[in-house]
Amino acid sequence: MNRPPLTTLLVANRGEIACRVMRTAKAMGLTTVAVHSAIDRNARHSRQADVCVDLGGNKAADSYLQIDKLVAAAKASGAQAIHPGYGFLSENADFARAVEAAGLMFLGPPASAIDAMGSKSAAKALMESAGVPLVPGYHGQAQDLDTFKQAARHVGYPVLLKASAGGGGKGMKVVEDESQLADALASAQREALSSFGDARMLVEKYVLKPRHVEIQIFADRHGHCLYLNERDCSIQRRHQKVVEEAPAPGLSADLRRAMGEAAVRAAQAIGYVGAGTVEFLLDARGQFFFMEMNTRLQVEHPVTEAITGLDLVAWQIRVACGEPLPITQDQVPLNGHAIEVRLYAEDPANDFLPATGTLTLYREPACGPGRRVDSGVSEGDAVSPFYDPMLGKLIAWGEDREQARLRLLAMLDEFAVGGVKTNIAFLRRILAHPGFAAAELDTGFIPRHQETLLPAAQALSAEGWEAAAQAWLLSEPARARVDDPHSPWARQDGLRLGAGTSLNVHLTHNGHDQAVTLNQKTQGIWSLQGDWLMREQAGLRTRHLAIRKGASLYLHWDGELHTLEAFDPLAQAAIDLAHQGGLTAPMNGSIVRVLVEVGQAVEAGAPLVVLEAMKMEHSIRAPKATTVKALLCQEGDMVSEGAALVELEP
Repeated sequence: MNRPPLTTLLVANRGEIACRVMRTAKAMGLTTVAVHSAIDRNARHSRQADVCVDLGGNKAADSYLQIDKLVAAAKASGAQAIHPGYGFLSENADFARAVEAAGLMFLGPPASAIDAMGSKSAAKALMESAGVPLVPGYHGQAQDLDTFKQAARHVGYPVLLKASAGGGGKGMKVVEDESQLADALASAQREALSSFGDARMLVEKYVLKPRHVEIQIFADRHGHCLYLNERDCSIQRRHQKVVEEAPAPGLSADLRRAMGEAAVRAAQAIGYVGAGTVEFLLDARGQFFFMEMNTRLQVEHPVTEAITGLDLVAWQIRVACGEPLPITQDQVPLNGHAIEVRLYAEDPANDFLPATGTLTLYREPACGPGRRVDSGVSEGDAVSPFYDPMLGKLIAWGEDREQARLRLLAMLDEFAVGGVKTNIAFLRRILAHPGFAAAELDTGFIPRHQETLLPAAQALSAEGWEAAAQAWLLSEPARARVDDPHSPWARQDGLRLGAGTSLNVHLTHNGHDQAVTLNQKTQGIWSLQGDWLMREQAGLRTRHLAIRKGASLYLHWDGELHTLEAFDPLAQAAIDLAHQGGLTAPMNGSIVRVLVEVGQAVEAGAPLVVLEAMKMEHSIRAPKATTVKALLCQEGDMVSEGAALVELEP
């Protein structure tokens, strides 16, 4: 089909991937088109685009998953091509067909390749016929509970349920024994249907202590296919990647070649075109097992770009326009080492529950040589309950792994986010862990080191309270007399005739409050220079990030960013009253199941209500054995964080 030259590109996605694709498209001289839901009208990807099209609705099912709306948006905006990003419809063969049928370019593989690999079950059958080793499991068409029971008994518990059409940890559950299977299967099917519009599942033997190693492949329309080295994505929580790096530590050249060539054979077998990733489980003996193929650009593609010096989005655009790959396999670079971490709006201390709210503070670390930030938000943006909670990614490159690790730690120390909980401190603890520094990697890393990575919340130290009080005082708007600097009224040190000079600063932090007395002697060692609190004592000067935003102070202390506010006894009393009795929603979301009735006796830990937020399900459980006194929600309700859901008997 003869198409007009590509001048305008529509990105059928949101967040950081939409921003990242548009960045390259603009550099190539293309006009960029964003689509957005009603709630994303003023989101960063919408602000960054040259043209915006409103899809309406808030949920993905009403906006970013509407194929007809996306194709119509491309037509209306004059776009000749659509980039699907990742997630949403990026691996939906019907979407690829609809784009092609409309006479547009789809910046992804042919629909036939998505059909072949988009279903994990079909992909595993194809790999089995090609002689690629598979993890034992069931990938058939029958989807009833009895079939899954028989399959799980055959391969042996524990087993892993996975959404056949999805990825990113959505619709994935570990099942330890048969008594858990029915509930886990039902929940995984609902998540899969919500995220991918397809509830089909497969089941596999849950391999203990594997590494997750994936191969980046790229194919053009002229029969050429390359592998662009590999990535290690073993550091995961809830089967979702948290840290990725390239190349995989400890991988020999022979093993890299064997995995790379297997990935290329898989791609060529289905006539693949564009960027794709073949994922393997790698055991300690060097044996690898095919997991799945992702027929799209991956979240972690920046680490591959860092070690090769290539722009994979630019390659996607050029290959879609019919250009051949510019290099051969022998010319694929492998320079240095790169590590990436994913920044999420979530609460690691509360089972990684997604967090919602407004980004009252958002400061990214400086970019430069070996330092890259891919993000999809800005200060003042809202984090809604409707989409994945990833805010962005930090990527560091070094001449070796240790340099990349230290550089990324420094970037995390410079990152400041306020208004929502994030996993920044958790990421820092991973990178600083001796096991990670020694590259002792497998998918059980986080659970194995949970005590270190997820320590109990620590109260702010006395030194931390003093630093906060000093920063608060130094950042207070000047109210003293300024026309006469020699006047005693020009001072803010609490001068009292006949008494010492001191000030009391009463602050609150994580539900605790502290009154700090500052005297003239201690005040002399502190100063505020921009966003940095400086302390100089005995010839030693240290600095701590300290940012005042309205009524909040954000202080980086002991490896974490703390939020402090002026203590308000009336406000605290209202908070205490609001938390008395009942169970509340931990985040904004929708009620998908109510599992109990009024008057029902429940055991400690029993699930009461299932809340869906950010495409994941979260169970609200009884804190102790008791009786349900009242139900304050029903299935289908949209609830806000803190809303009362269930009232229990005392």
